[in-house]
Amino acid sequence: MNNADVVVIGSGIGGLSCAALLARYGFDVIVCESHSIAGGAAHAFERHEFKFDSGPSLYSGLSYKPSANPLRQVLDAIAEDLTWVTYDTWGCCLPEGDFDTTVGADQFCEVLSQLRGQDAVAEWRHLQRVMEPLAKAAVAIPPAAVRYDLGATITVGQCALSMARHAPNISKLTGSFSQIIDGVVRDPFIRNWLDLLCFLLSGLPANGTSAAEMAFMFADWYRPGVVLDYPVGGSGAIVDALVRGLQRHGGQLILNAHVEQVLVENNRATGVRLRNGKVIRARRAVISNASVWDTLKLLPEKALPKSFQQRANTPECDSFMHLHLGIDAQGLRPDLACHHIIVNDWERGVTAEQNVVLVSIPSILDPSLAPPGKHVIHVYTPGNEPYALWQGMNRNSQEYQQQKQTRSEVMWQALERIIPDVRSRCDVTLVGTPLTHERFLRRHRGSYGPAIPARKGFFPGSTTPLKGLLYCGDSTFPGIGLPAVAASGMITANTLAPVNKHLQMLKDIGYIMSA
Repeated sequence: MNNADVVVIGSGIGGLSCAALLARYGFDVIVCESHSIAGGAAHAFERHEFKFDSGPSLYSGLSYKPSANPLRQVLDAIAEDLTWVTYDTWGCCLPEGDFDTTVGADQFCEVLSQLRGQDAVAEWRHLQRVMEPLAKAAVAIPPAAVRYDLGATITVGQCALSMARHAPNISKLTGSFSQIIDGVVRDPFIRNWLDLLCFLLSGLPANGTSAAEMAFMFADWYRPGVVLDYPVGGSGAIVDALVRGLQRHGGQLILNAHVEQVLVENNRATGVRLRNGKVIRARRAVISNASVWDTLKLLPEKALPKSFQQRANTPECDSFMHLHLGIDAQGLRPDLACHHIIVNDWERGVTAEQNVVLVSIPSILDPSLAPPGKHVIHVYTPGNEPYALWQGMNRNSQEYQQQKQTRSEVMWQALERIIPDVRSRCDVTLVGTPLTHERFLRRHRGSYGPAIPARKGFFPGSTTPLKGLLYCGDSTFPGIGLPAVAASGMITANTLAPVNKHLQMLKDIGYIMSA
């Protein structure tokens, strides 16, 4: 365990996707994870027989194949799968009122008809027509085919016909989503709704979210017969599948292995030093699944040019508040939706602090997550909690405990719109803050990730000026979110793989035909 072809720093979904695929390609891979649990922001944990998701809770495009979802493509490539529960309904508590909606276009038109009238329905239908060719363009090049070297001319070239067919629309995906909807969408509710969807995907509203990301969402959420997916066993089951694939192909995962420094010799990354003093050498590459801010801290001074070090100034999205509850489920209404979105005030904007709250009750779909007659609940403010309010606080202080109580109140109030007597039902109550996010998820300032508006630039690729050092995860292209980080991990692994093995992988998962 002192040497490997590749050392991956961090076992988030991006790092595990990258490592598992590299192992599938035949590389000797070691993943170093600082935490005692794999999964990064997607890890699961247990308290008193309640199993909680720490982060992602809403999934789609994973229960069928072939799928445009990059995580599905990774699972197919490493020949792993898990059991999925499918559903289509989610709840909304908005300034206009409380209602359930479904994925798919038709039912949302019914909601629009009731809230805004037929003009809004016609506008939404027009947006669908505008988005249809863009959605097809967004999935014309599967992430599984992409790599960051000249070999891409061969692997991406397998998609040449599809690319040529959609070329005029592919160019439209490079800007912000607001450039697409300006002049198409005027109804204020639809504009707010799209801003909300953008914020949930990228941490930014429509004018900062890439058109490609939203086109991908339209391709996935508004296709015929669409369903949402939930993994039996929770988000931890996805992590377990990736770890199984890594280990079955000969890779290793080391927990409680905090990387303290990336070793650089002769202008090349050659391995890592752990906090306990152990050194692990990397013959081919060191790949960091840590954030850009944290990765730069691991490198010796002057290992990278100043122009690259400027990435330390990348702005970040805000952080999270979390409420994890184990409750008595007796007497709850039987048609309770698993997921709810609560927006307090459209006028403040979807990015305003504590304005948007998400609720997930996954034991509705997977009863194994809670003891009989109980539910697990995860409530969170998604990327709208300022880190500055918590910076420097002593987590053992009374001040910290009081602020936890005060700042969590908005989550309790949101949940009470769904379960009015929830406070009297609690068996387990855990409140997480930006400091929790920073400590347990290894998130820089507890952040959701880099705030790089689409109108100002792109997320950078995974390569660096330092030989042998690459990135993957939400600091790299395509950006924030579970499908995006899986794509970044896959692309980084592909870049190191021989082209012939990359082509064979594409054949094995059905993206190109055998000769």
